[in-house]
Amino acid sequence: MNIIITGASRGIGFETAKILAKQHKVYCLSRNIKPLIELNNPNIIPIAFDLIDFDATILGKEFSAVNSIDVIINNAGFLVNKPFTEITPLELQNMYAVNVMSPFRLVQYFYNKLTKNTTHILNISSMGGVQGSAKFPGLSGYSSSKGALTILTECLAEEFKEDKITVNCLALGAVQTEMLEEAFPGYEAPFTAEKMGKYVADFALNGKEYYNGKVMNVAISTP
Repeated sequence: MNIIITGASRGIGFETAKILAKQHKVYCLSRNIKPLIELNNPNIIPIAFDLIDFDATILGKEFSAVNSIDVIINNAGFLVNKPFTEITPLELQNMYAVNVMSPFRLVQYFYNKLTKNTTHILNISSMGGVQGSAKFPGLSGYSSSKGALTILTECLAEEFKEDKITVNCLALGAVQTEMLEEAFPGYEAPFTAEKMGKYVADFALNGKEYYNGKVMNVAISTP
């Protein structure tokens, strides 16, 4: 399989990439590719790519010899924890660029390489982006952008129904990652990045057999 994963240099993306690379080619898009290079795994192909700038010419060069894509995992996330009135236009723009626009544009770009009947597009959202879930001050930009990603998931599943390309979304609860620690210093999440990476990897490979157009809540908290 040929698998693309964004935000693969740390946290859940990094752990997911390591697991998938045991048996598949994993193209890892990240601004910082050093941790990926240090893995020294021939199945991991690090690609320096900024999702905010989204230079499609880089993708053209890196994927010119790749004929088909079997899995896309839109994992990258951008989080700013600030009161609503203090979030700057640039911070809001960057959150939406990474959390919504980049999955949209990535799937558009690779559409002609997606394999009918087999491709699985997996979007990684947040419980904060699910209607009716608990919301927290400071996350208006992040949660609303992740909410847009959940709706995009449902739309793409319908859009690609005739192509038999499957699209699903995992709305994750708190996971102990660098991004979480930066936004909420001292908070201890119930899941490690490694444990969640195993779940994401398994769902990316097998979830399409059971679900399409679904937003799956992956959290032990309520609501």
